Amino acid sequence: MGLTREWYNLNTVGLPQKVINTIQSARASSTRSLYDCKWRVFEEWCLQEGHISFQCPVGVILSFLQDLIDKHRAFSTIKVYLAAIAACHVGFEGKTASQHPLVCRFMKGARRLLPVSRSLVPLWDLAVVLNGLKMTPFEPLEGADMKHLSLKTVLLLALASARRVSDIHALSVHPSCTQFAPGQTRVLLKPNPAFTPKVVGSCTPIDIEAFPPQLVSSGEQQQDLLCPVRALHTYMDRSKELRLNDQLFVSWAKPHKGKPVTKQRLSHWIVEAIALAYTSQNLQAPLGLRAHSTRGLATSWALFKGVSIQDICAAASWSSPLTFVRFYRLDVSAPSVARAVLGTLLSRDSTC
Repeated sequence: MGLTREWYNLNTVGLPQKVINTIQSARASSTRSLYDCKWRVFEEWCLQEGHISFQCPVGVILSFLQDLIDKHRAFSTIKVYLAAIAACHVGFEGKTASQHPLVCRFMKGARRLLPVSRSLVPLWDLAVVLNGLKMTPFEPLEGADMKHLSLKTVLLLALASARRVSDIHALSVHPSCTQFAPGQTRVLLKPNPAFTPKVVGSCTPIDIEAFPPQLVSSGEQQQDLLCPVRALHTYMDRSKELRLNDQLFVSWAKPHKGKPVTKQRLSHWIVEAIALAYTSQNLQAPLGLRAHSTRGLATSWALFKGVSIQDICAAASWSSPLTFVRFYRLDVSAPSVARAVLGTLLSRDSTC
């Protein structure tokens, strides 16, 4: 389960194996793996300095953290290292290493010396990307290959739900998890019951309403090309024949065709969809694209269009508006050059 050193510490106290497993399950598997990696770095550093990693004095821990500061590591990175050390170190007088008074003061000082900075403007233009999703190779949807159908579906779902990639990765096509309303007017998506979210209890069902049909020049009604319900229904219908698992998103490429994709691969799909939406319009895709950026961009546009902060937090599974304000809110009020040139201003709240 990772964090072997923590297991030894708990075992020394005399706890049964099952109890230790339950205690270590308090952290997500990804967190345990991350802590285990950081702890091994600290162990190697202590070995070179001649210290016992899990019993070293507080001064040794502070020296290691200071070494990270001298190497210009981000404050968030230093916090992860300290959390890993606190999980595996025996602690001081019944408290974890991170609770030691000197460590607390050190981290406050590190926070002042290493201010957290983030971009306040979107890295990519939502209007440009949405316009690209309405063009070749994403449309017509019925004639698109499985690759571009998958890319479009996962990006629209990420934007419509504002959820983490891990939440989208946990979605299932099982009838108990994916339920379309009659006429595909809306869809309710639930994660696999075995899924444990990063924040326990935060993964609520995703309820998406279909966009109403549009009137074309001939007077006929046409399905909205950006409707996530339409894209999802088409994707599930097209992927039935190759699907080998109930996970919503499966691979289209050999030799993994039909098998569930990983969270990392799903992130690559989102980034590739954004980049392809740019290049399909002969535009250069921005550098440094990240799948996680969809959360901040989608929720910031929702706030700009008048959605309440409470509804935004409920949709994105944030327990407090402070999370959105501090880490995700972007300034989307000013039109970009690309938006002005292409004239793709969004005209409907549901699209944003």
